[in-house]
Amino acid sequence: MNYEQELKKIISSDDVFLSVLQAVDGLELPDAWVCAGYLRNKIWDVLDDISTVVNDIDVIYFDEEDTSIVIEKRLEAQLKAVLPALPWSVKNQARMHEKNGLPPYYSSFDGVANFPETPTAVAIRLINNELEVMAPYGLSDLFCKYVRPTPNFAETSDLYAVYHERVSQKSWEEIWSDVIVEK
Repeated sequence: MNYEQELKKIISSDDVFLSVLQAVDGLELPDAWVCAGYLRNKIWDVLDDISTVVNDIDVIYFDEEDTSIVIEKRLEAQLKAVLPALPWSVKNQARMHEKNGLPPYYSSFDGVANFPETPTAVAIRLINNELEVMAPYGLSDLFCKYVRPTPNFAETSDLYAVYHERVSQKSWEEIWSDVIVEK
């Protein structure tokens, strides 16, 4: 199976997800993507033929010029004005390295590559009305529902406890079938 084609097919057949991508594209943010749990959960929902609650819509971008949280909240308000029923979460990856004490990121790709687990380290965006996928570790773990830590969160890392706590709290195995979590 060509996972990238399948991912694009799933997203392009979802009017709400496409509206989300269009709203984010309309902000004209640098290096902006929709990613993480919103995308992962959508794929897993389709694979299991279920519909789970959307906790938040993860939007990332990269702007070294203004790393204030105030601008993120302003962007969330702009997105809420376009699609008010959705729970927006906007984060500038130029500051997110601080959360886990990592070296500065140089792009949204760096930010996604430093998400704690591989099936969450995936992003998508619209560029010239075409879907573009970012998956630093590929899409296999996402489509096979296999959860493992990304390199900075591996068992030998100081951040492994962050990964372990996240997967314990999320209880993905109880929501979707056949999820395998590496612990």
